[in-house]
Amino acid sequence: MTFSVTIQPSGHQFSAVQEDTVLAAALRAGIGLPYGCRNGACGSCKGRLVSGHVEHAVHQASALSPEEKLQGYALFCCAHPLDDLVIEAREVKGAGDIPIRKLPCRVAGVETVAPDVVVALLQLPAAERFQYLAGQYIELILKDGKRRSYSMARAPHLADQVELHIRHVPGGAFTDQVFAPTPTQMRVRDILRFEGPLGTFFLRDDSDKPIVLLASGTGFAPIKALIEDCILKQVRRPMVLYWGGRRPHDLYMHELALTFSDKLPDFRYVPVISDALPEDRWSGRSGFVHRAVLEDFADLSNHQVYACGAPVVVDSARRDFIQERNLPPDEFYADAFTTEADLARDPIA
Repeated sequence: MTFSVTIQPSGHQFSAVQEDTVLAAALRAGIGLPYGCRNGACGSCKGRLVSGHVEHAVHQASALSPEEKLQGYALFCCAHPLDDLVIEAREVKGAGDIPIRKLPCRVAGVETVAPDVVVALLQLPAAERFQYLAGQYIELILKDGKRRSYSMARAPHLADQVELHIRHVPGGAFTDQVFAPTPTQMRVRDILRFEGPLGTFFLRDDSDKPIVLLASGTGFAPIKALIEDCILKQVRRPMVLYWGGRRPHDLYMHELALTFSDKLPDFRYVPVISDALPEDRWSGRSGFVHRAVLEDFADLSNHQVYACGAPVVVDSARRDFIQERNLPPDEFYADAFTTEADLARDPIA
């Protein structure tokens, strides 16, 4: 059975069947709703259900709590319509203009840049041109059909090869193949498949507000692409990057980050380390990366924040920036990196 979905305040409408999620049906109709993980973990697609009923697939309580459900909120990436719906959600311009495609690629390079991080370069077929927005991600399609999401770490104009920053998750079905010396280890010239571009994490260039960029670990990947895109476009908005890690080697492209201010006059870079050891001889900022932002900004009411990294970092930043520094909720843009372990943690139906 087909149902009608109406979005407020735009009035846009699209159709969905019960097997669809609201998000999937919207994307198929060319309507851009905010989203990140597409699997009920990050909460980026959360909106209000004005009328109608949905059935939620399994998702994390941190993305949509029982209390929020009672208040009328829904997680559109895992909400299946049961009748006609009216929803309240922000729409994202730009993302829906680029087609989502499945493409083959060849591994062109694998470089270890930290004990648990590699940079992988993927070469597309010569005749293919892959369009995306800086900050978006792809899903690698594994041989068993499972998928793993990775942000593209190069701005589109530099993407003769797709660059991914891959962190080792011990026991991970894919990352063990990348890091462990086994017969199935990923090697140069291997053929992979992916789908993309995906996600609504990209710079809103219709604003002139100052920008705070927040990254933890390999959350630097989409931030790097976004900064490179700003360099190309000669963006002159004040911009500061806070990049956090447990130890200095976690800031695996620290020297590169130092050079961005040479190309963006209003750019600053603040590295933050939480668990430095004496042998690291770290003399820079210490503590949790989002707390460094709180220390430096008394008020974020006139800023935009782009945060990417571990869910605990993104969630803490969203909460504290909004509650303690007056950041407007709709000016916090996030891409939380979720793993299988994250998805298995406190799921609810």
